[in-house]
Amino acid sequence: MENLAYKTKSIWEKADGKAQKLMHDFAKQYVRFLSENKTERECTEYALNRLKQAGFGNDFADGRYVAVLHNKSLFAMRRGKRDLSEGFRLITAHSDSPRLDFKQNPLLETVGVAQAKTHYYGGILKYQWLARPLALHGVAVKKNGETVKIVIGEKAGDPDFTISDLLPHLAKEQVTQTVSKAFQAEKLNVVIGHIPLPQKGKDKQETPIKSHVLKLLNKKYGIAEEDLLSAEIQAVPAGEARFVGLDSGLIGGYGQDDRICVFTALEAFLAVEEPEYATALMLWDKEEIGSEGTTGASSRFFEYCMQDCISAWAPAVPFSKVMLAGKALSADVHAAIDPDWQELHEKQNSSIIGYGPTLCKFTGSGGKYGANDAHPEYIAWLRNIFAEKEIPWQMAALGKVDHGGGGTVALFLAVYGMNTIDMGPSLLGMHSPFELSSVADVYYTKEAYKAFYGA
Repeated sequence: MENLAYKTKSIWEKADGKAQKLMHDFAKQYVRFLSENKTERECTEYALNRLKQAGFGNDFADGRYVAVLHNKSLFAMRRGKRDLSEGFRLITAHSDSPRLDFKQNPLLETVGVAQAKTHYYGGILKYQWLARPLALHGVAVKKNGETVKIVIGEKAGDPDFTISDLLPHLAKEQVTQTVSKAFQAEKLNVVIGHIPLPQKGKDKQETPIKSHVLKLLNKKYGIAEEDLLSAEIQAVPAGEARFVGLDSGLIGGYGQDDRICVFTALEAFLAVEEPEYATALMLWDKEEIGSEGTTGASSRFFEYCMQDCISAWAPAVPFSKVMLAGKALSADVHAAIDPDWQELHEKQNSSIIGYGPTLCKFTGSGGKYGANDAHPEYIAWLRNIFAEKEIPWQMAALGKVDHGGGGTVALFLAVYGMNTIDMGPSLLGMHSPFELSSVADVYYTKEAYKAFYGA
């Protein structure tokens, strides 16, 4: 009798030695990418360099076009064998991740310590950022327009930074409070110095430690305190991503939401060199705070780029016809069932790490508010593609009804009427400074994206 039941399986159960080597070799590339690209600017620069090496530029005649907006968002498109009127394949991902941003007037000195005041970006659990090594990444723009790149805390010999935590002996009140009250955002101040600037003559400075910090910044980067007003400096977890577990089956590192999708989507895009349909890659900023702003998905950048490509490659075809014929994947991560918090998941409709990339039919919250709800015809089309390529995948929702939920950029694609669905690997510890992904999921996410581009 035919077995009509459906059940997912761990990728590792059927992966032989050759398959495991392929997965680990690809994971090593990903670990390096994750270690070296910790901001949206760095991700955009990395992607742009890779695309330029592959022959992408601003000449539409080449059939390989790339555009960047404000060094934070990137669009790339490769012309297909078929006319644009027959549609295109689009994968989008976002390169921003939760972090701590320096305030515009950040420096202060008190009780023997210089600090930088911050404002957290995106959804974080504040206590996870205390008492851990931090690095500084960003840019400072001087009055003359010169942009200076800042990276401190990543190289051997570099100083690191941190946010001091309250000792348990004095935390009697804090341990009885709710998390939101015990960990205050205004106390997320990064320690950046301790040694006072040597005093010369009779003139004593009121803030000699802060003055020393400014002198060191000026020596290294040629900037003054006023330049910090127009700077964009982020405090992020210091150190490299790494393999986790005695079997090295997991990858731990900062920013895997959503740079795991940036990396896998970029590699898939570059791998499909002669697609049947035009293929497009869109890397957005600002997803973690609602996709607002000039570099977020709510901007018109994607639309402008598509209009330019249509004008160059299919000028007689209406914009609406091309967009309606498009098929898209909103490449974003999903929350895997946490082994220690299984009760927070509805297990029958949740993802398991190492079981393949996850399709999420709808996001949003409550009664599916704020969701893109993918159509069954489109999901069945994807299922068939993955079946032909023997790519493992799973279907899941985020948490129990009325207890979970979240948003992605899928909404901003759906407004054009194109078919779209969220798809990406599942993580443990999402939005933490050290998220976990599966080596197997990383590899097969790339393979799933390749199959989509080639369909």
